Amino acid sequence: MRIPAKRFSRSCLGVLVIALVLSAASPLAAQTPAAALDRYLDGAPDKDAAVRLSVFNPEVFNIRALAALRKNGVLDIPGLTVVGIYHERQTGNFADSRKYVADNGLDWFKFHVVTAEIGEPVLFKTNACTPEFEKIVRKTDGVILFGGPDIPPSVFGEKTLLLTGITDPYRHDLEASAVFHLLGGSQDEKFIPLLDGRPDFTVLGICLGFQTLNVGTGGTLVQDIWTEVYGKTTVEDVIALGMEQWHNNPYPRLFPRDNLMSVNYHTLQLGDNSVFVKAMGFKSSDHPRIRSSHHQALERMGQGLVAVASSRDGRIVEAVEHKKFHAVLGVQFHPEHYGHFDPEPRHRQKPGDAPTSLKAILENAPPSFEFNTAIWRWFSGKLVASHGK
Repeated sequence: MRIPAKRFSRSCLGVLVIALVLSAASPLAAQTPAAALDRYLDGAPDKDAAVRLSVFNPEVFNIRALAALRKNGVLDIPGLTVVGIYHERQTGNFADSRKYVADNGLDWFKFHVVTAEIGEPVLFKTNACTPEFEKIVRKTDGVILFGGPDIPPSVFGEKTLLLTGITDPYRHDLEASAVFHLLGGSQDEKFIPLLDGRPDFTVLGICLGFQTLNVGTGGTLVQDIWTEVYGKTTVEDVIALGMEQWHNNPYPRLFPRDNLMSVNYHTLQLGDNSVFVKAMGFKSSDHPRIRSSHHQALERMGQGLVAVASSRDGRIVEAVEHKKFHAVLGVQFHPEHYGHFDPEPRHRQKPGDAPTSLKAILENAPPSFEFNTAIWRWFSGKLVASHGK
């Protein structure tokens, strides 16, 4: 049916007027990208009934891990709110993260994007991101720093070796500066760490996060374990070391078509005075198996950190605590992986292996499953205690 010219023009004019009214009433909806609206902490009160946890780098796999920990009752805090912190210029796909949260009904997970400029010359001093770090300590009860890619060696004052891969400098800048602000470091002995005003604030660093605790407090890293620590330059020589010296699985490098797991599950040596022994109830004679996936390691220790667990040969630091802030723990391994609750046999370490489950790997080497979950129960208790003070 043909619309008369006069009727058509009036109809279009009406639609145009309505659109202009809606646009004027809601300019942010028309002009502001979705990520710019993710500033949860700006409107959050300093204190309310809910425990709040900040997590850096809220990519989908990290959110999925937290959801699994909550579902399985090992991150057991009623009413917990988790706030994902990230810099707008880091490389993670946080649009997918927001979609994952929405699709799975995770109303307990929020986002807070940092837009202030950050870079190496100002990481270890007061900078444009300082108000964000102050807000995290004031408005939440703890922080998790998750795993990820290599830290640029320039951050800890070294040249970059050929086996180091730099992929996400803005993430490292934000997280290293956050650690320095929270804990202080040898980069500036006069700087007053934020945890001086809140010493029970809880911090957990996992894998890259563990290394960031060290670098942020003034420590350095071994850039490649197999070449620098063990002096090996071929995959075959690494395999010959034995799995207790593998900090990731070397086999996929030789058999890329065999769908082998990239990680290794080796055992630990626990320190007599560690939180694992004193607070979680394990013994130094226990040797729990853990999920290991890294090629870098701690070298010179950061200010205030003390090693409390190692590889069985004593050559790689696997956990640290803080001498002054007793709710700070860093682990080189991955106790958060959601696969630890999955009984399906879908993983193989080398060609010819029968498939097994990650859960079975831990349960068949007691007290490995209990150890990995005990870390989260300890962490939950510290978060609740931090909230109460």
